[in-house]
Amino acid sequence: MVAPLKVGIAGLGTVGAEVVRLIESQSRVLSARCGRGVRVVAVSARSKAKKRGLNLRGLEWAKNPLALANDPKIDCFVELMGGSGEPALSAIEAALRNGKSVVTANKALIAKHGSRLAALAEKHGGALNYEAAVGAAIPVIKTLREGLAGTDIHRVYGILNGTCNYILTRMEREGLSFAECLKDAQRLGYAEANPSFDVDGHDTAQKLAILASLAFGTKVNQSAVYVEGISSIAPEDLRAAEELGYRVKLLGVAVRTESGIEQRVHPTMVPKSSSIAQVMDVTNAVTIDGEGFPPITLVGPGAGGAATASAVLADIADVARGIRAAPFGRPIAKLKTTTKAPMKRHEGGYYIRLMARDLAGTAATIATRLAEQKISIESIVQRHPDGTVEPTNTRGKPSPVPVILITYATTEDAVRRALHAVQQDRVITGRPQVIRIEKN
Repeated sequence: MVAPLKVGIAGLGTVGAEVVRLIESQSRVLSARCGRGVRVVAVSARSKAKKRGLNLRGLEWAKNPLALANDPKIDCFVELMGGSGEPALSAIEAALRNGKSVVTANKALIAKHGSRLAALAEKHGGALNYEAAVGAAIPVIKTLREGLAGTDIHRVYGILNGTCNYILTRMEREGLSFAECLKDAQRLGYAEANPSFDVDGHDTAQKLAILASLAFGTKVNQSAVYVEGISSIAPEDLRAAEELGYRVKLLGVAVRTESGIEQRVHPTMVPKSSSIAQVMDVTNAVTIDGEGFPPITLVGPGAGGAATASAVLADIADVARGIRAAPFGRPIAKLKTTTKAPMKRHEGGYYIRLMARDLAGTAATIATRLAEQKISIESIVQRHPDGTVEPTNTRGKPSPVPVILITYATTEDAVRRALHAVQQDRVITGRPQVIRIEKN
């Protein structure tokens, strides 16, 4: 009979406690599917006295995570403390140096130290599994690392932050401002008291850096990701998107271009007919474009104790089965270094909203400046204060009026140059609103 896999868990918060419950309640299923038992034998947490609703009798309590990582009884070290630094980093490094397999849900740590940890896993023979770090219950890590191991990936993009998706969904449905929807998200527990990590795009950037490494064989490098949040999005942008056949989402996009790997996080207009546009509220989704097959979209809960614990348990099951894939899909020596791609080279369509002074010839001036940069206009409309939408040059108003343009594919540099010239012409007020368009 094969000996059971002995698991040590560092961190008994919402996710850690749920993992302990699942291993106990699903013991027969795990044993049948893995060909061996899975047992939690030791744990570590900041407070032993805290009430968790768990039966922890019979489990050894390690005095700290490092002691747990160095415990010779442990086969698999599960890190669920969080944070990109200590004590999680030292504990994981120790576990890997001891030849143990490691399972973690820590996106911040993988995004910052993933390549270094992968090298330790490769050197000492342990697995480094982190399915729960991106998309929780969505099996996107396994899909990229194993399911599509023989496929040339062109692009990976997705909704990777439920907080932002919830806010944009509420703004669209109810016509509310960003501030109003953020306050509601905080009330419901979807957003932190200090929401900047989510709404400014940094959470999505960490996850995207991990996905890009898996998709394109690069070393994880969060600093190579261009990041822009959603706080500048206004209800009028969402109304315009709806009328134009689009929906606004905060996307993380990684794509192979002629000049390298482009990694970017920003508000994006996507066609309403696309799979990603149908993903609402706190749900996450990832679309994978590759050679020889139509785009694959994976959809599911991207956060929450049960969803995250389910992904952690799947990683533990792989360790029990003896499955050990290269952490980023290929040997560490084969991973390439990547740097931030200049956004001025980005090519695509653009939504532009300008506040025109509504003087005679305003539309013509804007069109001329765009033409000078070889930017072709797909559509141009003017929304009047009474709510009607008409061609921009049909009537005048004394107050500024929104002019909304959709461009055909062009470069970001060309858009910036054209808008700078329009501002110099003094035919608009305020700053232009620019949202990139991502087609299927």
